[in-house]
Amino acid sequence: MQLGWTKHGDGASISPGAVVAPGERLTWPRTIGVGLQHIVAMFGATFLVPLLTGFPPSTTLFFSAIGTIGFLLITGNRLPSYLGSSFAFIAPISAATASDGQAAAIGGIFVTGVLLAVVGVVVHLAGSRWIDLVMPPIVTGVIVALIGLNLAPAAWGNFQVAPATAVVTLVAVVLVSVLFRGILGRLAILVGVLVGYAFAAVRGEVDFTAVQDASWFGAPTFTAPSFEPGVLGLFLPVVFVLIAENVGHVKSVAAMTGQNLDDRMGRALLADGVATTLAGTGGGSGTTTYAENIGVMAATRVYSTAAYWVAGIGALLLSFSPKFGEVINTVPPGVLGGVTTILYGMIGVLGFRIWVQNRVDFGDPVNLTTAAVPLVIAIANYTWAVGDLAFEGIALGTAAALVLYHGMRWIGRWRGTTPDVASPASAAPPAETDETADRSS
Repeated sequence: MQLGWTKHGDGASISPGAVVAPGERLTWPRTIGVGLQHIVAMFGATFLVPLLTGFPPSTTLFFSAIGTIGFLLITGNRLPSYLGSSFAFIAPISAATASDGQAAAIGGIFVTGVLLAVVGVVVHLAGSRWIDLVMPPIVTGVIVALIGLNLAPAAWGNFQVAPATAVVTLVAVVLVSVLFRGILGRLAILVGVLVGYAFAAVRGEVDFTAVQDASWFGAPTFTAPSFEPGVLGLFLPVVFVLIAENVGHVKSVAAMTGQNLDDRMGRALLADGVATTLAGTGGGSGTTTYAENIGVMAATRVYSTAAYWVAGIGALLLSFSPKFGEVINTVPPGVLGGVTTILYGMIGVLGFRIWVQNRVDFGDPVNLTTAAVPLVIAIANYTWAVGDLAFEGIALGTAAALVLYHGMRWIGRWRGTTPDVASPASAAPPAETDETADRSS
């Protein structure tokens, strides 16, 4: 493991076309500055999950910081990433909390982390090509999409509480994303929340009583998990989403840095699994590698893991301020309604983006059916109860996607009615051109 860093050039500047590699760093003042940007980048999305699920924000931040530091250690300090709250957990946490309490939801997070860690070990030992076979782009895309679309009713519920505040928040997010370039434009959700929060405060929709009563320093609140078989099925689909997100993160960083990081794939999955398992021992939200922080790296061209150590340590320090956590808890429903209207939609569209990027052929009835049926199941939130086990839209939609795709492909090959389709695992990677390199960065 490489825990030290070599200085990039003079440490003060980056020449045109150059990047600061994971094993390099700028001067420490500049590295700290970039690390603080990573804290800001993850902030809005990481805190939205506890706000929407009722988890303590300080506890979520604590496990996010611990998870990030652990991720750096497990990946040998070669893979830059911040582990923030995964939106894939919002729906199962909300459903589990409503039916069996918060401890049961935390137990679901724990089990998810263990399963992901096991997948990480398997990938590290056997390679990652089997992931592409089990989860081709059509399946991965529909799982990501159905999670976002299944959450639409929750966004509408918050929106109705304070429609004016929700509209102001939503408009602010939209405008910031197109009015500003660089890091500010990438933080549109955070800025939109701040604008909506200010508007809500002026309208008297924010209660600061808990903030005034909270102390400046104190340990996060921890909650032990409980394991209810009836809710564990809600969390199984999240494993597939976390696999897709981590694999995508490794490939993105490899493309931007020009390094081959395939040997880190299993470690990345293991690290996120360990981080999510730790969160499930004390009441934190499950974690994932953050696209928001990839945006910071792309904007700064600094991929140094030293900046992520700064971000992890900084987030850890912030987690020990109860007053800071109570400030986050004061965000009113109207603001959440506005921001989640666009956020949940974006999660859904990210699934469609996977289809577009991989040129999924919807003229193929197998692909069309694999996408169509699970989406309706998730949007309508189909429910199936078997004894104490209850499976809802996300779990049933995920199962439907896997069964339909592989079942129809098998029958098609047996009957000779559908051709074999080349998967990413069986196709040679295309040669990278200057144009594709520019797009990937």
